[in-house]
Order: sequence, then structure tokens, then C-alpha cells
Amino acid sequence: MNNKMGLLTMCRKAGKLKLGMDMTKTSCNSGEAVAVFVATDFSPKSLKEVKFVCHRAEIPIFSLGVTMDDMWYGIGKRVGVITITDSGFAKSCAKGLDEIEIDENEFYSSI
Repeated sequence: MNNKMGLLTMCRKAGKLKLGMDMTKTSCNSGEAVAVFVATDFSPKSLKEVKFVCHRAEIPIFSLGVTMDDMWYGIGKRVGVITITDSGFAKSCAKGLDEIEIDENEFYSSI
């Protein structure tokens, strides 16, 4: 965990980290986002919304393996979702993490 938090801190100082739901959605829709990371205690409803945005923009989502409180301690803000806009940082941060599967059928109701 310390290694990932250190990497996220460097990413934030470099200006390549977007924090929170609104910034994530904006980054994904503008094509700026490279990867999205969520906390383990992120709400299921919010996760579904992030999955939908990432599915449309074809951006991978990873479980960071830390809680929102750990994020607060590590990067200075309590958030459940972060976006990395640099491919090098995103690749390094995603190493060893589980990618969250996106099921397209999850977004559409069967009427």
C-alpha cells in the first residue's frame, strides 16, 4: 500500500491525478483519462456510474485495494475514485492490481 500511495502522491504533485467523481467523469468524457482507480469501500451505486462512464470511453477501472480513509491519509483528500491522466503513472499504479470487469448488460434494463 505504501508504494501505491507514494506513487499517487508523485502523480498528484505532477498534476496528473484527478480526484473525485466529477473530475473522473469530466476526464473520461474529454479523453484525458488513462485509467480509473476506486477504493474498496466505494459505494456500489457510484461504482456502477463510474463503470458506465469508463465503458463508454473505453478506460480500464482498477480496485486500488485501499479504503477512502487510507486515501485521505496517503494523498490528503478522502475520495473513493481517482483518475490518472498519464500513461506511465497509470501503468505503474495498475501493476499488480485487479481490473474491475465491466458487463455491458449491467447498464441496460431488459424490457
